[in-house]
Amino acid sequence: MILHNYFRSSTSTRLRCALNLKGITAEYAAYALKEKAHRDPGFLAKNPAGLVPVLELEDGTMLPQSLAIIEYLDEVQPEPPLLPEGPVARAKARALGYMIACEIHPLNNLRVLQRLNAQFGADEAAQKAWVAHWITETFDALELTLAQAPETGTFCTGEAPGLADCCLYAQGWNNRRFDIAPDRWPTIARILAALQGVEAFASAAPPRQPDAE
Repeated sequence: MILHNYFRSSTSTRLRCALNLKGITAEYAAYALKEKAHRDPGFLAKNPAGLVPVLELEDGTMLPQSLAIIEYLDEVQPEPPLLPEGPVARAKARALGYMIACEIHPLNNLRVLQRLNAQFGADEAAQKAWVAHWITETFDALELTLAQAPETGTFCTGEAPGLADCCLYAQGWNNRRFDIAPDRWPTIARILAALQGVEAFASAAPPRQPDAE
């Protein structure tokens, strides 16, 4: 398999975490987003949306969208599971991941920040304030959810990391880029610290990738 990704992309980071948890090795193919490598015709042939990550399977099939790929991995290689047992528990785990993947990431990714600058003249400080607003909006709710949920353990949904943790860990690295410390959210901070101690997550961190700047 080939993982088409970018070291700083949070969607790529969450997928790297999932691959590592499953013990699946994929060839690393890097695309410098700031240099618009993802808009190259060669990459657009793999994913017309021009977004990373894409997992290229052995037969040449291209799978886009990190969460869809993570669930694919769980289906083809069930152990260790990335979602808990039971439909309710699985729905709750997905909801935690989706809070980050669907409510923070789409508003704060690179193409949105570039559009804010191009269309509205938002400078770096304005972009940073935008990012902080949407992270705080969701993390406040996520903190309360995790603090109150009986399923919360060392990790988001118990004593083994899964899909929600992959999303949270990746977002934690994005937060660092914008100087957003986790101190405001003690449960989230505790889980992030625990994840950093898991090699599958630590080795997926942006600074440890071959294309890290």
